[in-house]
Amino acid sequence: SLATLCQPPYKSSSVYNELRSEGQFCDAIIKVEDVEFPVHRVILCNCTPYFRALFTHCSDPDKQVFNIPGLSSEMMALIINFAYTGSVSITGENVVELLMAADQFNAMDIVKLCSDFLGEQLCPENCVGIWQFTKVCLSPELRAKAYHYIINNFKQVVLEEEFLQLTVEELADILDRDDLNVQLETTVYEVLTKWISHVPAERKQHLTALLHKVRLGLMTSDYLKDNLLSSELVGANSECVSMISNVILDIHGLGSRPFMSGLCHPLARPRLPHSILLAIGGWSGGDPTNGIEAYDCRANRWVNVTNNLECPRAYHGAAFLNGYVYFIGGFDRVEHFSSVRRFDLTTRACNEVGPMHFRRCYVSVTVLNGFIYALGGYDGHVRLSSAERYQPEINQWSLIAPMHEQRSDASCTTLNNRIYICGGFNGNECLQTAEYYNPESNQWTMISPMNSRRSGIGVIAYADHVFAVGGFDGNNRLRTAEAYNPHSNTWNLVSSMLTPRSNFGIEVIDDRLFVVGGFNGFTTTSNVEYYDALTNEWYEACDMEIFRSALSCCVVSGLCNMTEYTFPRDFLPLANVPEEAMESAEST
Repeated sequence: SLATLCQPPYKSSSVYNELRSEGQFCDAIIKVEDVEFPVHRVILCNCTPYFRALFTHCSDPDKQVFNIPGLSSEMMALIINFAYTGSVSITGENVVELLMAADQFNAMDIVKLCSDFLGEQLCPENCVGIWQFTKVCLSPELRAKAYHYIINNFKQVVLEEEFLQLTVEELADILDRDDLNVQLETTVYEVLTKWISHVPAERKQHLTALLHKVRLGLMTSDYLKDNLLSSELVGANSECVSMISNVILDIHGLGSRPFMSGLCHPLARPRLPHSILLAIGGWSGGDPTNGIEAYDCRANRWVNVTNNLECPRAYHGAAFLNGYVYFIGGFDRVEHFSSVRRFDLTTRACNEVGPMHFRRCYVSVTVLNGFIYALGGYDGHVRLSSAERYQPEINQWSLIAPMHEQRSDASCTTLNNRIYICGGFNGNECLQTAEYYNPESNQWTMISPMNSRRSGIGVIAYADHVFAVGGFDGNNRLRTAEAYNPHSNTWNLVSSMLTPRSNFGIEVIDDRLFVVGGFNGFTTTSNVEYYDALTNEWYEACDMEIFRSALSCCVVSGLCNMTEYTFPRDFLPLANVPEEAMESAEST
């Protein structure tokens, strides 16, 4: 259990509480369950309008004892104590009862404290119960927070017992949402059947209505035939069979019926992504660019979100922290930057924040424990081994221990509270070495070298390993990739990319490792591909609009204006191949 203390807007004097404890100047008694609480009316009137109405509208002006039904003496003690002290002890054991009591008495300060407490305790096991509880005890802020927790953590929530207690109206509302966070639509269908199977006699009547909420057109025709049409539940419902058969004919175009044209079919409408991948700046057409594109992984489309007032930069770093994207260091053909720009994802405006101690292009950037780290790079004269970190709360950079190697054109990532940096160029040769930083000891430690020298490399944490991808070995641009196991201190080769590349963007989104743009040895490219650790294969994704290398990527999430960074759902072409269909084709 946890204790929460908070001052309300008003400040109660400890003198009043001492007088209450001593029974002096009390002018009323609150009686609950045969327990009497001597109080001062004016103090309780200041806490909640309930008591003001109770005392001022009383027909007997001489009445001293007020019986309060419908709650326990323990809850009344907490409410009265809050009225006098401005503090209340909230625990996991008393929070629900206290919230209901505070709601009954219109004690909104306590309602907010309880709601905040429950909001901090949200998890897959309790979020549905808390959401349903807010129907009984109205707390709009908590209700919204619990609901969005369900939407954002749907795959985990549906594994819990509480999920099965949803009403059909609640489930239909959740399944209908564009922002439901599911990577595969097959998950939605499996969840629906799980909910019906919990009480089949009562719930199978809702199959048709609920199946209309599933984006059937995002499933492969094979899955629809093998798992839906062949199921006993669906097969017994002629309306559902007809709906699925029409999806196979209309959307997958199997049979004599032609493709539908025009707007996106509602049953093939991709969900909104929970996160988006930003590709920022870089080198394009012989010059740096300020172009920013957002990758919508659910629609497999790029959206241009460029701020045309921003100056171009390349060979920079990018980081997402506390709702902002930071553009760090870089080069614009004239100047090597020590400057840092902060991009507001809501307004798309940029402003300057505290500069680094050193000019750094070809810089490696990552985030760990609320700090942004900028490692190595090139200041226009020498390759750097120095490193520093930014604390947004004080808008300042501070130096940390230098690396063992001078590294420009390297790449870094965080895994298990360590920062790993690999490869790069030291001014003489492309590097094969790698090292990690421990923030607790402020020390760098060398690890086993990679199998290849790699400058212009991409490094990212994925599947509990550190992946080192592509780059330049001094002779060729590389397609190869390798993964570092921190437990065994070994590197192992994984499947090679489809395209050789150096100086590209790299990120993980939707459990896949994406590589974006870069230089293929002949030209800059807009090509994008992704790696799936489950299949150990690379697959093509939608190209960017901009051909570029020396860009930086980051993944952003939790945006209230996510639709501004996603492809408009109503204008996606019907023939856009759904994600599950892509997977099916790739596995054959």
